Amino acid sequence: MVSVPEFDVIVIGGGIAGVSAGASLAAKQKVLVIEAESQPGYHASGRSAAYFAPAYGTAAVRRLTVDSHRFYRTPPAEFARDLLKPRGSLFLARQNELGLLEDLAANQPELERMSLEAIRAQVPIIDSNVSGGLLDLNGGDLDVHAILQGYLKQLRARGGTLQTDVRVLGLDRLGEHWQVRCGDGLVASARIIVNAAGAWADEVGMLAGLAPLGLQPKRRTACLIEVPEALNHAKWPMCVGIQEDYYFKAEGAHLLVSPADETLSAPCDAQPEDLDIALAIDRFQRVCNLPVKRVQFRWAGLRTFAPDGNFVVGADPRLAGYFWFAGQGGYGYQSAPAMADLICRLVLAEAVPTHQVAILPQLAPARLVG
Repeated sequence: MVSVPEFDVIVIGGGIAGVSAGASLAAKQKVLVIEAESQPGYHASGRSAAYFAPAYGTAAVRRLTVDSHRFYRTPPAEFARDLLKPRGSLFLARQNELGLLEDLAANQPELERMSLEAIRAQVPIIDSNVSGGLLDLNGGDLDVHAILQGYLKQLRARGGTLQTDVRVLGLDRLGEHWQVRCGDGLVASARIIVNAAGAWADEVGMLAGLAPLGLQPKRRTACLIEVPEALNHAKWPMCVGIQEDYYFKAEGAHLLVSPADETLSAPCDAQPEDLDIALAIDRFQRVCNLPVKRVQFRWAGLRTFAPDGNFVVGADPRLAGYFWFAGQGGYGYQSAPAMADLICRLVLAEAVPTHQVAILPQLAPARLVG
């Protein structure tokens, strides 16, 4: 009889969610992280805008982003030192969008009001179509490669195991354990399953016999354009349309430009479409005086959301030992430290920080069940 490898926890998904959760849990548990692709972070995690944006997202998302700040400022020994480099974010509004600017200012009074003149002092290419803005000084560029590698190093240092090129085909509940069946013949057993499968999370849930939670993968497109060296764009804040219908930021010698598209998609290896690249350039040029002669590089990725825009973190009420760690949308990296700590506490039935208790119902999978 062939013995089945046994673990305390099996994490399905090797993006930033799965790897950070696995590394956190490995401090106290025997952990296996399973990734279907040949390398961790292949899909959404490898195509991130790489920005720490504490003013983005729902209140729960912002709470977990803020709670991740200290980790990125003073990371553990397994991580590089400069994970977060300061860069503000500037929300831009045209005349017909000033009402939205006022709504954001009322909701987040810590943001600094900016006139067109003040905006141009920081980003000289901004067009007179822009009437005002709000500046958030607390953002920054994230070194997403170093963050993922740091969590992988931490996972291994704590005795955790990562298996790549392994696709899960079945999840069977046998007594008090789960048995995971995979395409290469691997079978492993664990008391706890953590579903961190990103765009495939609902499909992995169905392998366990669970009806979908309604998670929605959405395509996001980006491209790089040239910037004249004389503009010294490296110090510009990230610029975001107040309707979140575009953004752009420095990316080395280029500008990264996105139409902030959210096109519903089946789980897949997302590719950029010509229409979305055209939208990115059109929206950029509506607010900027900078001719775009050609696109240097283009890509797309899937960001997966719950219907209410909040993360999905915690135990499924329908099956013992089955946890969700999904719906990170575009906020996976910026919230990773606090999110990994939270799923670890929930799996181990440990106390959650007092200031996070109020957001737990907003994150619980139960809110999305029937």
